[in-house]
Amino acid sequence: MRNLQVLRKPARLLRVAALGSLSLGLTGCIPGAERPELSLEVPASYKTAGKGDADAAVPALAWWRGFRSPELTGLMESAQLYNLDIAVAIAQIAQADAQVGVSGAALLPSVSGTANAEREKLATGSSSSLGGSSGTFSQYSLGLSASYIVDFWGKNRATLSASEESATSARYNREVVALTTMATVANTYFQVLAAQDQIKVTRRNLAAAERILALIKSQFAGGTASQLDLSQQEALVATQRAAIPPLEVTVGQNIAALAVLVARAPADFKVRGGSTTQIAVPRVTPGLPSELLYQRPDIRQAEAQLTSSNFSVDAARAAFFPQIQLTGTTGFQSAALASLFAPGAWYYTLAAGLTQPLFDGFLLESQLKLAKGQQLQNLQAYRKAVLSAFADVEKALIALQKYTLQERLQSDVVASSRKAFEVAETQLRGGTVNLITVLQAQQTLFTAENNLVTVRLNKLLAASSLFQALGGGWTPAGTLAAAVQ
Repeated sequence: MRNLQVLRKPARLLRVAALGSLSLGLTGCIPGAERPELSLEVPASYKTAGKGDADAAVPALAWWRGFRSPELTGLMESAQLYNLDIAVAIAQIAQADAQVGVSGAALLPSVSGTANAEREKLATGSSSSLGGSSGTFSQYSLGLSASYIVDFWGKNRATLSASEESATSARYNREVVALTTMATVANTYFQVLAAQDQIKVTRRNLAAAERILALIKSQFAGGTASQLDLSQQEALVATQRAAIPPLEVTVGQNIAALAVLVARAPADFKVRGGSTTQIAVPRVTPGLPSELLYQRPDIRQAEAQLTSSNFSVDAARAAFFPQIQLTGTTGFQSAALASLFAPGAWYYTLAAGLTQPLFDGFLLESQLKLAKGQQLQNLQAYRKAVLSAFADVEKALIALQKYTLQERLQSDVVASSRKAFEVAETQLRGGTVNLITVLQAQQTLFTAENNLVTVRLNKLLAASSLFQALGGGWTPAGTLAAAVQ
C-alpha cells in the first residue's frame, strides 16, 4: 500500500521548480541525519517551443494513435501485452515487493516452536554422579521461543523505507521500459515504411531509366547515339537495379526486429507496411519544462532511488548505536511424557540484552561511507536525469521543426526535378537535347526523391522522439499507480 501512496505523493518538486529552482530535502529519523541539497535551474519554457504551446492541450496517453495507422496501433498494443522486456520489468517489481516484506520482517517479533524428546542410558561408571542410581533416563519438552529487537534508533524502519522506495523505483522502471519499447516499435515500423517507399521510388526510377535506355538503343541503331551514351545509360540502369536488394534487406530485418518486440517468431510474423505519406504527424505540445518532473518515468525512478539511498544512510548510521534485544521462552518440560502438561512441568524464561559495537575492523564505518557514496551517486544521477530530459525535449523539438521545413523544401526540389526530367526526356525524343543533360536530369530526380523519403523518415522519428522525451504523454499519478499493480 505504501508504494501506491508514494506514487501519489504531493507535487513538492513541481511547486519549487515553477519558481526556477529545485531543492530536495528529506528528514530522517536519526538526530542529526544530513540530506544533500540539490539545486537545479528549471527553464520557464522551451527555447524551440512555439507560442501558446505551454497552454495547449496535452497529448493522449495512447500517443501512437495520433499517427493514424491501424497497423502501428496493433503493434503497439501487442508490444504492451507481450514484450519480454516489459515482462522482465514486471518480474522485477515482484522481487522488489518481496524485498519490502523481507525488510519489514525485522520490525516484527520472531516466534518459533520447539519440541524435543531425549532418551539416555548412563554407563555403570557414571551412576555415582547421580546418587547411586543407574539406568535409562528420558526427557520431554514442548515450548515456544520469541525474540524481538527494539528498533530504538530507527535502523530497521530506515531499511524498510529504503526497500519501499526501491519498490517504487521498480514500478517507474517498468514505465521506462514500456516507453522505450513503444518508441522502438514506432521507430522500427517507420523504418519499414521508409524502406518500402525507397523501393517504390527506386523501381519507378528504374522504369524511367529503362525507357531512356530503350530510346538510346534506338538512336544508337540509327547512328545518332554513341557507344559511350549507351554504356552510360546502361550503367545507370544497373545502378538502380542494384539498389533494390539492400532496401529489401532493410525491410526484412526491421520486420524481424518488430517480431521480437511483440514476442513473435520472425518466421510467422508479417507486416503489411505501406508508405510514410500515409502516416499523420500529430501536433505535439511540450507544455512547461517543470512538468517533466512528473511526466518522465526515468526522473521519477531516479528520485525514488535517491530517496532509497537516503534511508540507507540512516540505516548505516543507526548501526553504530547499541542493539537492544528481548527474548523469552515458555513451555513444558518433564521426564515422563504422561506428566508433560502437568502444572509443575510449565516453565518460562525472560531475558533482555544490549549489544554495543566496540571494534569491528571499521566495518560499520566502511558501510556508512559506502551508503553515502551511493547516495551521492544517486544524487548526481537524478540531476543528470532532469537536465537530460530538458535537453531531449529541446533536441526533439528542433528536429521536428526543421525536418518539417526540410520536407516542404525537398518536395519543391522533387517537383522541379521531375519537371526537368520530363522536359529532358521529351527533348531527347525530339533530338533537341544532348544525352549528358538527360543523364544529369535523371540523377538529380533520383537523388531528390530518395532524399525526400529520408527527410520524411527523419520527421517521423523526431515526432516519436518528442513523445518519448515528454514521457509518452501526461500520465496522472492515479492512472500510473493503477497501471503498475
